[in-house]
Parts: sequence; C-alpha cells; structure tokens
Amino acid sequence: MQQIVNFIFKNSNKLLFLLLLGISLVLTIQSHSYHRSKVVTSANFISGGVYEQIHSAQEYLNLRTQNEQLAKENAILKKMLYNAKDSTAIVVKDSLKGYKGMNTIIAKVIKNSYNVKENYLTLNAGVKAGIKPDMGVVNSLGIVGIVEHTSNNYATVISILNIKSEINARIKKSNHFGTLKWDGKSTGFVQLIDVPRLANVRKGDTIVTGNESVTFPPNVNIGVIDKVYTDKETNYFTLNIRLFNDMTNLGHVYVIENYERKEIEAIEAKTEAANE
Repeated sequence: MQQIVNFIFKNSNKLLFLLLLGISLVLTIQSHSYHRSKVVTSANFISGGVYEQIHSAQEYLNLRTQNEQLAKENAILKKMLYNAKDSTAIVVKDSLKGYKGMNTIIAKVIKNSYNVKENYLTLNAGVKAGIKPDMGVVNSLGIVGIVEHTSNNYATVISILNIKSEINARIKKSNHFGTLKWDGKSTGFVQLIDVPRLANVRKGDTIVTGNESVTFPPNVNIGVIDKVYTDKETNYFTLNIRLFNDMTNLGHVYVIENYERKEIEAIEAKTEAANE
C-alpha cells in the first residue's frame, strides 16, 4: 500500500495531466457529434476485428468436429445412393424406399503405403465399429480397396495399388466388364484387363464398379480410360485407367457393408456344388 502512495506522489503531475486530458476528451466527444461518431466507428472497427479473430480461431479449433459431422452426413447420403436402383442417377425423394441392402461405416486412414508392390492401408476403426474382412472401402472420389484383417479398433485394407488386388469393374456407358488390377508401376493408374474386343472403348470413358461384385455397390467411380491396348495373345483389350482418387493422399473413407452378401454367396456356392 505504501508503494502505491509513494508512486502517486512521485507521479502526481503526470497523473493529474492524464486525468484532465481524459475529462477534456470526454467532454469534447459528448458535445460534438462529429467526434462522437468517429470514436464509435473506431471502437466498432477494433471490436469487430477482435471478434473476427476470435471467431476464426474458434472455427479452426472446430474443424475436426465439423469434418466428422460432414463425414457422418456423407455416410448417410452414400447409404441412400448405394441402395438406389441406379446409383448414377439423381436421387429424388419419391424414389427413396428402404435402405436395407447397404450400410456405410466411417473410418479414417492412419497409415497408407503406396511405394511397394503390395500396398496396404490401416484404418482407425475395426470390429467394434462393425467392420469385417472383405468389405469394400471407398471415399468421395471412388474406390480405395478391400478390408483384409480386423481387430477391435483397427482394420487393414488391401489397396487398389496392390498387385494382388482384383476387382470387378465395367465401362460406364455399356455392360462390358473386366478385372481391375494394378501393374505395380504408377500410383495414378490401374489396369482393366480382359475387356472383350466387341466393347466400344474410347479414351476418356468412365470406369465404374461392376454389377457382379458383392463387395462394392455398382457404379462407384474408379477413373477414366487413358490408353487402350490390345492383348495379341488373348485378343482382349487392356485399358490403362487414370484414377479419380489420389491414392497418396487419403483421409476419411467409408467402409461398405452389404447385408445381402452372405445370402448371395450361399446360393452361388450351392449352385456350384450342384454342378460339380
């Protein structure tokens, strides 16, 4: 307390000057509308800038929550899309009748290899989230891979950039299909092999998942034809496909569960056994 008193006595002239200056400024502002408006404008500018910075900081801190909410919304939309009769068509309200065939589970890629022949991804979700082996994995741009192994909280995925990967795919404008593989070279391209020569193929045609797959819904995007080769031994086309996905930069993904898979596989196995 004594130090405060000493400070006031030592700086009494300065403090008196600042007090009188403050009083004079207040009186000037109150008695002149021009000065008053300038002060209010300046105060609003300063406070507005402060609030804007605070809001920007809050938005940045909330990005993770917002991304998770968007991922959940996208999962619901994809579930609706994959259960439509034609997932490439625009869905209208009257056509949304029951979505029991497909389900989508949100996960995030926490590890991604793409520089070897047999590439894998690791997801931050597993059995507890409902993920099982052989489920398809996609994102907003197209297919990513197929689940291979699961634990309670994690899953590994065979990337489409894996020389062991084989996925049924077709030319979007027709029903001609082939097997999607990877030659182990470029991360931006895969190959569609065994496409019949009768197929009308052109550079730029879109390639999507086929109707025969129980892993992926039909018509999920894959990429576009970049080059067309003719296999002289088999007389089939081999198509070089430029991927829509950047497989070196993956974040949130959707794991697809086909509720009808077991029934389809059971009846197919029964038919094959009967024909042996």
